[in-house]
Amino acid sequence: MRETITATDRGKLTVGLDVGDRYTQICVLDEDGGILEEGRVATSPRAFRQRFAALPPSRLVLEAGSHSLWAHRLLKEVGHEVIVANPRMLRFIYGNDSKNDRADATYLARVGKLDPGLLHPVTHRREESQAHLVLLRSREVLVRSRTRLISHARGLVKPFGVKLPHCGAHVFATKVREHVPEILLPALGPVIDIIAVLTEQIRELNDKVETLARETYKETALLAQVPGVGTLTSLAYVLTIEDPGRFSRARAVGSYLGLRPRQDESGTLKPQLRITKAGDTFLRHLLVECAHHILSNNSQDTDLKRWGLKLAERGGKAAKKRAAVAVARKLSILLLRLWTTGEIYEPLRGTPRSAEPEIVPSG
Repeated sequence: MRETITATDRGKLTVGLDVGDRYTQICVLDEDGGILEEGRVATSPRAFRQRFAALPPSRLVLEAGSHSLWAHRLLKEVGHEVIVANPRMLRFIYGNDSKNDRADATYLARVGKLDPGLLHPVTHRREESQAHLVLLRSREVLVRSRTRLISHARGLVKPFGVKLPHCGAHVFATKVREHVPEILLPALGPVIDIIAVLTEQIRELNDKVETLARETYKETALLAQVPGVGTLTSLAYVLTIEDPGRFSRARAVGSYLGLRPRQDESGTLKPQLRITKAGDTFLRHLLVECAHHILSNNSQDTDLKRWGLKLAERGGKAAKKRAAVAVARKLSILLLRLWTTGEIYEPLRGTPRSAEPEIVPSG
């Protein structure tokens, strides 16, 4: 980008940024929409600050992604209006037969200049909340890794006529080692050792999650009133939503988390479609897992469970899956209402709890 660009260069500038891991393609438009400059800059805080601090206050448009969090903060810090586009609204870029970084940057700049609302700008959460979410997601990666290793171990002993005993993942390493055939110990011994290490690390992260919820995010106690919703889901919900007042209606949170069915209506045709799966995948999966627990035979009787079971009666296996998603959507709304109102949850209306939990409403 030319260092000679000033605020008088044909009015306020609009800049499209196609951010890559190594380089960011730049397209600068003047007030009339003409291309004033094209180029690229290294994708790093130092390079961004050096390039954009010298630019007059402008509108910068970039797509939400791995680098958008720090880039958004840095670019606002040096005095620019920054719009972070929702990737789901940029299908034109993905479907373009002539897709390249230069074309993407130009498209972002032109749409950002024409009507930023078309990009459905996203709002990044606070850095502290993002860091705490990283803790939850790191725990999830460790849990999935341990699950895969346990399945690996169980599968490899079967051809040798051995079936490892059933036990919880948290005690797998201590319970099964003596049942592994001696001929397989050189191969599976290291795997069991890694499972033991992962179990200890997961236990430590579980303690951190509990402490974080109890000491920093006390509003999670409001959400954990609902049977089937634990500390992990409550904390993930609070960290992801961050501000419950962002929704004008509680029902909107279901759409925000991608739990609303797609719409493709035309005339009298109203086909039943899958959910949008927009929003945070991690939290959506946690809510669906909670929904399956709520609908299980061993779960507590609640109005939400009864409602979900009625939906599940309307068909076979597909109906049960749809019921779980519907319960997850209703659960997301219920959690938001508990958070915003600070109410005591009643599993069955007219049958209040005998003892109130220790809760601290937010705000």
